[in-house]
Amino acid sequence: MYGMESSRLKRGKLVSAVGIALNFALAAIKIVYGALFSLVSVLADGFNNLSDCGSGAVSLVSFRIAAKPADKEHPYGHQRAEYVASMIIGFLVLLLAVELLRESVEKIISGTVSEAFWGIYVMLGVSVAVKAGMFVFYRVEARKLESDALKAAATDSLCDCIATLAVVIGLIVAQFTRLPADGYAGVLVALFIVWEGIAIVREASSKLIGQAPDAALLEELRAVILSGEGVLGVHDLRAYRYGPHKFFAVAHIEMDANLPALSAHEVIDGLELRIAESLGVEFTGHLDPVDLQDAEAKELEERIRAAVEGTVEGLNLHDFRLVRGTVDKIVFEAGIPFSCKKKDEEVRNDLERAVRLLCACEPVIRTERE
Repeated sequence: MYGMESSRLKRGKLVSAVGIALNFALAAIKIVYGALFSLVSVLADGFNNLSDCGSGAVSLVSFRIAAKPADKEHPYGHQRAEYVASMIIGFLVLLLAVELLRESVEKIISGTVSEAFWGIYVMLGVSVAVKAGMFVFYRVEARKLESDALKAAATDSLCDCIATLAVVIGLIVAQFTRLPADGYAGVLVALFIVWEGIAIVREASSKLIGQAPDAALLEELRAVILSGEGVLGVHDLRAYRYGPHKFFAVAHIEMDANLPALSAHEVIDGLELRIAESLGVEFTGHLDPVDLQDAEAKELEERIRAAVEGTVEGLNLHDFRLVRGTVDKIVFEAGIPFSCKKKDEEVRNDLERAVRLLCACEPVIRTERE
């Protein structure tokens, strides 16, 4: 694992350094041209590239932080630093958009028409080609390294292509119509940048809050667990992501209550090891014993399932137990899908009514969203 992280760090630093160098070169040329010929859209495009240098620096730092091993203060590692880096990049992009919008509106109000010569168009054409190449470069590396920071940089580069094309169109229109199209192009560029920044911030913040893992990963986890010897079922499967390569998962594993505790423990231990090796997920399994010999409890479970089937789409009932005493109790859990519009209390009340209609047992039902 350390070797993989070390290799990822080196590759990430190289990609970030290449991006910083290319963006700095483009920024310098555009800022000089924009200032010399009073072309606000070209100048703004140059500052856009300059902000990309800052974004590259943020990515560079994030790769170094993310590669640090877990410690006392951060027992789950530092890989979420890349999500923070993505958010910083997004906010830098939005800050640039506000400044660009201000300058463009001032240009439109003043009505000034800037002159451009063929060298400007050549320079902007080269810029589009370079940014397109950077988009492909970042995109490929982002997939290889599973990096949100590089993914954000790829999106940034694509929007830069569109922004620079808008600048070219604005300059051409201004030459033929004598309208301040340069300023209007600047407004268009600013709007593209706003869209880009919001998308980056939204994606990064979602992952920081705790975005749900891919459904494919959950299905793989479920398949491995169910393949365990003596496993009857699995529920309450949860997976948590702490970075591009840092996953944790927990699940309740149903097994025959009459199995020796050591045998059940050995099976779950084996599943935890298999999942770590095959899926790279640190998994913890919780044993839920199922009494297969209690025919009355099984019969009650089947009747309750049939009675509530279809009341809530995707409702998952599990952990059925019949607790006998002065007053018999039927105990179980109900997993309510997040898509369900009913409140948990409403669903629980519906289930309690169904149980009381079927038997004299007192229902004890726990609900949770899944």
